[in-house]
Amino acid sequence: MEVLKKLKPVKKVRIGLYSAGLHVYWEQFEGLKGCLLEYNLFLEKRMLEFGEVYNFGLVDTEDKGREAGGYFNKYNVDIVFSHAATYYTSACLLPLHQINKAPVIVLNLQPTPEMAYESTGTDRWLAQCVGCSIPEISNAFNRAGIKFRAINGLLGLDYTPKFAKADEMTSNRPEAIKAWSEIKEWCQAATVKRTLQYARFGFLGGYYSGMLDMYSDFTMLQAQTGIHIEILEMCDMDAYLQKVTEEEVKEKLGQIENFFEISGDSPSDPIAKRPTVEQLAWSAKVASAQEKMVLDRNLDCISYYYHGRDNYYESIQSGFIVGHSLLTAQGIACAGEGDIKTALAMKISDILDKGGSYCEIVAADFNRDTMILGHDGPFHFAISKGKPILRGMGVYHGKRGTGVSVEAKVQPGPVTTLGVTQTNDGKLKFNISEGEAIEAPILLNGNTSTHIRFADKPAEYMDKWFEEAPTHHLALSVGHNKNLFIKTAQLLNIPYGVF
Repeated sequence: MEVLKKLKPVKKVRIGLYSAGLHVYWEQFEGLKGCLLEYNLFLEKRMLEFGEVYNFGLVDTEDKGREAGGYFNKYNVDIVFSHAATYYTSACLLPLHQINKAPVIVLNLQPTPEMAYESTGTDRWLAQCVGCSIPEISNAFNRAGIKFRAINGLLGLDYTPKFAKADEMTSNRPEAIKAWSEIKEWCQAATVKRTLQYARFGFLGGYYSGMLDMYSDFTMLQAQTGIHIEILEMCDMDAYLQKVTEEEVKEKLGQIENFFEISGDSPSDPIAKRPTVEQLAWSAKVASAQEKMVLDRNLDCISYYYHGRDNYYESIQSGFIVGHSLLTAQGIACAGEGDIKTALAMKISDILDKGGSYCEIVAADFNRDTMILGHDGPFHFAISKGKPILRGMGVYHGKRGTGVSVEAKVQPGPVTTLGVTQTNDGKLKFNISEGEAIEAPILLNGNTSTHIRFADKPAEYMDKWFEEAPTHHLALSVGHNKNLFIKTAQLLNIPYGVF
């Protein structure tokens, strides 16, 4: 099965970088400055793998710090990496970060695991004592009210510079691998923040009446994440539907047949049948209209729900799930029942290239020590084991209408749940947990569902989960992504719970 192309690219993160030192050293120790700038260029080259890099070079005086702050403001960087190249005074750096407000990550990365003690002089030692200034700058940042994080370890060079006395090839050392993993994660988290600041979330229809956990203040959502929310009506959807051609329906049907398995009748659930030709054709037409709307309105995300009264709009929403699953696979996260907070969780997971499928608790399996998570759609192909199955539903349980639903299993292996809830003070909050998806029987009822084994047994897991005051929906992602989601929460200044 081919991968669906993203309809909108993720924004490239803008990475600020500089190396910190002390200007009085350069005349005292020949070759030191050149060596430290060589490290700086190595960092730039590696960081280019993660986004656009704006490298100021060396900050070694208070005036250079002020200049660098303006430089990073000019390029609107999302995150700044402060490389401790040698000892520096905190007065060099503090003005930089008072002028530029981007989150700062201090890099305390030694070039070599140990010095060549018998042959190292003061000049070479100064290229090693990179941790010396970290307590000093952490104290200055704290007193100035500037948040920072530090990454400690080895630089990860794949060669030894001429200036060196010891072996500096550390790219395979665990201390370097871990450090670069953290650098990448911070860049990915900053990518989420930048992408959300330019994102347009569509809210189509309304909330499912009575689901109080899902209701949110749109201004609050924009204030905390930067997203714009475009309020859409069913008549907007109908306008795009009227523009769909027979050729487009045929093309969309081909896409559906390529990406889904068309089921027979469910052997266990009498309301889950093989989709009729008419149901599939209608889903294809609606899916074409959904894509038109996304492209025309420049949307990054959709949350939707419509509760009709046996009218034409109800028939439109009956065809939503297939098209919204296709859109979700194309990077346009779609969440049903009007759950815009879960659409946000899905979008974050997708930006990080970890999937992000719409889920809730189905049940616990106390014999297998698993929680079963799933929903009737939309589904993200990135987490699927094989092709998702389409089933015709005689009734959408708890909702009006009939139509086609998605049934799928998640690929076995590590998974992470991300729930976005709202606290009693109006703040968003992330709920995060890691587990393992396992092979086990599921219901054949047109719903996605999969067994997930968490560190705690089901009852104990739910004890912890419910204490976090979650919403009843969440995004399911592939891989163990706890650290990524935590970094994203920290950059967005959103509190989080891990359980």
